[in-house]
Amino acid sequence: MKIALVNPPWRYDGSIYFGCRAPHLPIELGCAKQLLDAAGHDSTIVDAHLFGLTLADLVEQVRDLRPDMIVITTAPTYLFWRCAPPELRVPQETARALRELAPLLVAIGPHGSTTPRAALRKLDVDLVVMGESEETLVRIAAGERDGVPGLCFQEGGAIRVQGGPQAARFVDMAPLAWPDAFIARHHHHHHRFDAEPKAPGAEVEASRGCPYNCTFCAKENFRNGYRRRPPASVLAEVDRLQRQGIEYVYFIDEIFLPNVELLEGLVGRGLSFGVQTRIDLWKPDQLALLGRAGCVSVEAGVESLSPEGRDALAKKCRLSTDELAERLLAAKRHIPFVQANLIEVPQDDDETVQRWRDTMRNAGVWANDPVPLFPYPGSPDYRRLWGEPDDDAWERAHAWYLEQFVGFSEIQEERPRPLHELERECCA
Repeated sequence: MKIALVNPPWRYDGSIYFGCRAPHLPIELGCAKQLLDAAGHDSTIVDAHLFGLTLADLVEQVRDLRPDMIVITTAPTYLFWRCAPPELRVPQETARALRELAPLLVAIGPHGSTTPRAALRKLDVDLVVMGESEETLVRIAAGERDGVPGLCFQEGGAIRVQGGPQAARFVDMAPLAWPDAFIARHHHHHHRFDAEPKAPGAEVEASRGCPYNCTFCAKENFRNGYRRRPPASVLAEVDRLQRQGIEYVYFIDEIFLPNVELLEGLVGRGLSFGVQTRIDLWKPDQLALLGRAGCVSVEAGVESLSPEGRDALAKKCRLSTDELAERLLAAKRHIPFVQANLIEVPQDDDETVQRWRDTMRNAGVWANDPVPLFPYPGSPDYRRLWGEPDDDAWERAHAWYLEQFVGFSEIQEERPRPLHELERECCA
């Protein structure tokens, strides 16, 4: 089967999207391509975002492939499935433009994983895949549908949801191989602030999922259970990327945990990299190794400065606020850029937060202005407010958020537009 794996031409005007807006490697499509090709299929990634394609350009490239199946993702990259744009405007536009170019149109991503019926209806696709999609796509390409868990589709005039979101094995994922043209286009170094890029960057996935269940994290329907690839496989992938000329890697792991074998394998390569993690899980000697391995950027989830706030977020943090500060300063001794992520919670006093931020920044650690939480469907926060997500979950969360908050984040100056307005725009 010939398969086109499509990353749409993303745009974010009017969106509350909290993720980075620069193009990243579409790792979910890379994983799918690897498994599909190994099964004997002919798959091609068409990344409109990375290559700056217009919708018309995208249609032309996909038409030239003459695919039997088209797969469209509803989030820009695996890195941001947990905080995807709530609206489906761009995937809707893309699905409509590609609808007639293949007999089978499939959607993957966080929207279909959490609200499959709504995603199927809005996108007007043949199949919605729930959860991590790479292994399920292989079964679809083999002609399977009935009995395949994690699918949503129309049958007899009604929408059928078959099982629930699926998780891939992942641990035996071989090193991904990206075309040279993809790497040459990847100018962005995600979350890097110590130096201007002089060569391409890339993203790598060393682990998937997280062993914690913080209330704000929408990961339960995808990328949930913690799994880790063998360090040798990750290092082989990094080897190839370095041969292609990259100088920086960002590990997209939900939580980059201490891994001595991987870190020692990165020492001395001349490679810089960034991670997101919890600072309370690293001991001072491990932070020193992290720095020696080439880490130049750490995004550390602190979230709240009070024990009550961290308990309310289900952080299960065993360190005090002072100990967290000490650990951040220990990281800064070895790593050029260290960020403490803060979330706006009622348990934290504003004046105390601003004093702590000033103290940290004076010591060289960046602490952001606390960001108000968006209750993503599929997160414990969403269930606390409204119960299990239904077909209107994204609209409900979006409308509530716009009503609750005037300011949103330091990087978002425009006020977001209502979700229904954004999605109606693509259908006008």
